[in-house]
Amino acid sequence: MRPCGGRVPGFTLLIWMSVARLVCGYGLSEETKTVLLREAEFDVIYEDTVTSNNQTVYAFNYTLFRKMTEGLRVSVNVLSNVSHSPIQFVLRQRHSVMSFPVPLIIRGLTHEYSHVERTLCPPPTVNDSEEQSLFVDVWSLRSHSTQYQLRVSRVDNFTLGTDKKLNFTASPSQPQFFKYVFPDGVDRVIVKVTSHMKFPCSVLSIQDIKCPVYDLDNNVDFTGMFQTITKLGAITVQRKDFPGNSFYVVVVVKSEDTVCGDSTDSSTMDTDRTKVLEVVVSPSPQSKESLQLQPMNMDDVSMACSNPETYWDRFSYLFCFRNIATIAVFYALPVLQLVITYQTFANVTGKQDICYYNFLCAYPLLGLSSFNNILSNLGYGLLGFLFLCIVFKRAITHRQALVCKDRNALENGIQKHFGLFYALGMALMMEGVLSGCYHVCPNYTNFQFDTSFMYMIAGLSMLQLYQKRHPDISENAHAAYCCLALVVFVSVIGVVLGKDSITFWIIFSLIHILASLFLSAQLYYTDTWRGCIRQCTCPIYIHRLVFLVVANVGNFCLAGYGVIKRPNDFDTHLLAIAICNLLLYLFYYIFMKLWNGERITRLAIVCIVLTLIFWGCAISFFLQGLTTWQKTPAESRENNKDCILLSFFDDHDIWHFLSSIAMFGSFMVLLTVDDDLDTVKRDNIPVF
Repeated sequence: MRPCGGRVPGFTLLIWMSVARLVCGYGLSEETKTVLLREAEFDVIYEDTVTSNNQTVYAFNYTLFRKMTEGLRVSVNVLSNVSHSPIQFVLRQRHSVMSFPVPLIIRGLTHEYSHVERTLCPPPTVNDSEEQSLFVDVWSLRSHSTQYQLRVSRVDNFTLGTDKKLNFTASPSQPQFFKYVFPDGVDRVIVKVTSHMKFPCSVLSIQDIKCPVYDLDNNVDFTGMFQTITKLGAITVQRKDFPGNSFYVVVVVKSEDTVCGDSTDSSTMDTDRTKVLEVVVSPSPQSKESLQLQPMNMDDVSMACSNPETYWDRFSYLFCFRNIATIAVFYALPVLQLVITYQTFANVTGKQDICYYNFLCAYPLLGLSSFNNILSNLGYGLLGFLFLCIVFKRAITHRQALVCKDRNALENGIQKHFGLFYALGMALMMEGVLSGCYHVCPNYTNFQFDTSFMYMIAGLSMLQLYQKRHPDISENAHAAYCCLALVVFVSVIGVVLGKDSITFWIIFSLIHILASLFLSAQLYYTDTWRGCIRQCTCPIYIHRLVFLVVANVGNFCLAGYGVIKRPNDFDTHLLAIAICNLLLYLFYYIFMKLWNGERITRLAIVCIVLTLIFWGCAISFFLQGLTTWQKTPAESRENNKDCILLSFFDDHDIWHFLSSIAMFGSFMVLLTVDDDLDTVKRDNIPVF
């Protein structure tokens, strides 16, 4: 198609002439724009004016050495009120360009800052030394002159040293970032930032050595790992995540404090949001030796637990142990899938506010951010398995005695039903599994996983105590598990609705009170209350009545507390109800046992004393409160503490160790508390 080919050059020339006419013609009618190039030096304050007709370019020349990373910081202060037509500053380097307006506007028109300081991303170097240039262009569209000050300086201590504290200040318009290089032999470090000021809210970010560095409130969450902080922030960084063996530590002060828990209106907030902070990078304790657990000798255990079908109580096994094992599998699998999804999301996005860790003692391993908090749950599984073996041995001994027609086994002592004990051992093992799942990413929505089998343990323990004097209760195993499933369902509803709904708390408290009254009648009349309730006009069982009155007063108080206070942590409130009732019933059982002239064996006394000691120590560590998801992530981190055991485990890990021992001891109390009755005629054992 050649007809139009000869006219193309003329047509292009016409377009260029038209553009030149538009640009140059209008330029002739106005003042010619002046561009001034100035040679500049570091650490000198340049004060000048800018209009739409003049533009100033400052040229800084310097030598950059490869072995010495150097940061440059640009400070700009606009002295005139030009909010509607800000000055534009363009910082040009060989490898990158940065630009920002002054006044700097953050979060819409709410916050304006006329004093801006930014640290430049250091250029990469190939040779031992290279000549570098920095050009700062200053221009404006405002016809009236605007006065400003410009200063470019070298950043002292731009590269952080190991275990060396550095104090600095930051604000929304004056973020700070520093470089850290992994020294030889260190594969993991903890970056810790502290401040004596709770507000303004800040963000700690760990970013790879790349340009640009995201160091503003509106982009700091674009890359890397980050978390909000008030007084304390900490992030564990691994060398394997940074191929260059180095990273940037970025600290940004937010323009608002809402995300850190302050509900103050931004319009009434203090305009001076400068914050004094301190940063220190310390090697994370290398505790690989502490992870080298000695393998257990399973020979004895395997021999003790071989061929279970020969001696196993099939009725109890089918209705108790197998049921709770099935529940455990179907409950744990979706829980595991969910928490792994949480952990993956946190790893991919780098957002450190999803999971409430103790960041000062979080040992990442196998893709898990806090492996130590998961490993410390191993005690539940091991001690639960040990309890199963002890129960199994007792079951074998009892079965052999029945086969041999031993008189004590046939006619004396509490009837032996081991099914609930097997269920308790399995529940203790599953508590370790689900507690470990919760600690993969601990937060409000996951806490129900940590408490679900605690409800099971409390319910099964009360059922076991009741079964001792009412052996026919074993036929109602399915009903018992249905009740426990209902408790777990209520806990899920409480997580969803329990925070602010007064209606939910009223309904729950009414159900709590009615259930307490129903169970009181059941315990008082011991399955005969339907016939006795019409004819019993005065109390017959005084001790039982006193216990039930105390128990009901306690339950009414807990119900009233829930309605009045409406605690955010519904799971803990529900768990407190279960534990308080279990403790009351256990106290009542031991009291009635002694009141009826029964004694407690030495083994049971030792178990009781050691259990109380371990529970007391465990609770003291639990109350340290290293984290709390009832506050914002930044406020929760104020309570973080360093590791206290083997430079690997923190206070909450010690709680896991001690509480697992205490729960094992509690189960041993239930197992041995009636050993004194093994030689007492069954007809002479009182029912209470």
